[in-house]
Amino acid sequence: MPRAKRGFKARRRRKRILKLAKGFTGGRRRQYRQARETVERGLVYAYRDRRNKKREFRRLWTVRINAAARLNGLSYSRLIYGLSQAGVEIDRKILAALAMQDPQAFSAVTDVAKQRLAA
Repeated sequence: MPRAKRGFKARRRRKRILKLAKGFTGGRRRQYRQARETVERGLVYAYRDRRNKKREFRRLWTVRINAAARLNGLSYSRLIYGLSQAGVEIDRKILAALAMQDPQAFSAVTDVAKQRLAA
């Protein structure tokens, strides 16, 4: 019975893995088995960190909003509560951008929250 060498499909699969291993050093780039293990691990990290990135950005926005809110005499939670009571639907990403780039506009937003909290 003749020996089956798998043909072009196996080569195509190996080439795909080795292409993904571009940038690795030593055997991790050249040897298929090491490359496959490293690439698979890297893809797991990439999948996980695509989700973690969303968490980390939301935490960053919260920290920035809190710092700017305290400069305007409010805590983060009071600001968010006041805005929700006032019906202002600005998400945290935009609030953080306002806090960093346009402090006057952010203080106007905090004034809306303060008025709603006082009422």
